[in-house]
Amino acid sequence: MVVNPYQEEVNDRVITRVFKENVESDELVWHRDRNDRFVEILESDGWYFQFEDQLPTEMKKGDVLNIPKESYHRIIKGSNDLIVKIYEI
Repeated sequence: MVVNPYQEEVNDRVITRVFKENVESDELVWHRDRNDRFVEILESDGWYFQFEDQLPTEMKKGDVLNIPKESYHRIIKGSNDLIVKIYEI
């Protein structure tokens, strides 16, 4: 059984995810998604996003990330909760 490092709520094709501030960093693994996604940052305090072979960039409230399907990426833990909305294409 896979335990995800987040809580999520799905409404149609929009996913709201919450990564709690107490998540363990080693749970935030490199991964790929099956679909293209836009990720809207609702809350973030020092959390970072990183594509493979690129430097991490800080995620800030209001940012929108475009994540192409099958691209390796990860998030890096910050302070407080990270809350995002994911729009799958």
